[in-house]
Amino acid sequence: MPFCQGIHHIAIICSDYAQSKHFYTQVLGFAVLRETYRAERQSYKLDLGLEDGTQIELFSFPSPPPRPSRPEAQGLRHLALVVDDLEAAVQYLHACGVTTEKIRLDELTGKRFVFFPDPDQLPIELYER
Repeated sequence: MPFCQGIHHIAIICSDYAQSKHFYTQVLGFAVLRETYRAERQSYKLDLGLEDGTQIELFSFPSPPPRPSRPEAQGLRHLALVVDDLEAAVQYLHACGVTTEKIRLDELTGKRFVFFPDPDQLPIELYER
C-alpha cells in the first residue's frame, strides 16, 4: 500500500471572503461542507467539497500578504480541476464573467486544458477528462 492514498484538501487564503466564497460555490460548484468563524483569528474557514471527495479549505485572514508573482512563483503553481467537456465549461465561465486564456493542448498527454484566475488571481486550470 502506498504511503499516500490521495489528496484530502487544498488550502487557499483569499483577500475578499464573500467574493471568493461566491466564486468557489456559485461559479465552480463546490458544496459548502462547514463554515466556521474563528473570532480569535478574525478569520473564516470554509470547507468546500466536490462529489469525488476533493475538498478546498478557503481561509480569510486580516491583511494577508499578496502572492509574489504569477505564474512562476515558488510554491503551489495552480489548482487543476477535471471537466468532461472543456468547451462547454469555458462557455459557462464566460457567461459567469470569468475570463479564460485560450484552450491549449498538452503535448505530452494529448488532452486539452485552459487556465483562468480566481478572484485573487490564483491560477486555476480546467483539464478535459
